[in-house]
Amino acid sequence: MRFMNGADERLGAHSYPTTTADIIEAHGDLEIEVPNGTETLGDVFGRVDESTFETAEEARLMLYSALGDDAIGRKFYSDRDPTRVDEDGPEPVSL
Repeated sequence: MRFMNGADERLGAHSYPTTTADIIEAHGDLEIEVPNGTETLGDVFGRVDESTFETAEEARLMLYSALGDDAIGRKFYSDRDPTRVDEDGPEPVSL
């Protein structure tokens, strides 16, 4: 993804297996651009439980899944995505 600003390269060059804490320590200051701002790798990986990653691909997948709301273009754009339990979604519309 274009917004990753070096995260792919840094995660790819990191030594594996590794932990969430190791990635935060080594690369936590790296800022990545998301559609509505920036986040650091430390912020993103700080949202997840302590994990061990065997490969760079596992770390990348965790990065993608842990991005915050600023990475979402337009919230509630699709009526196909279920609303999370902890948030109020749009009212259903009958066509």
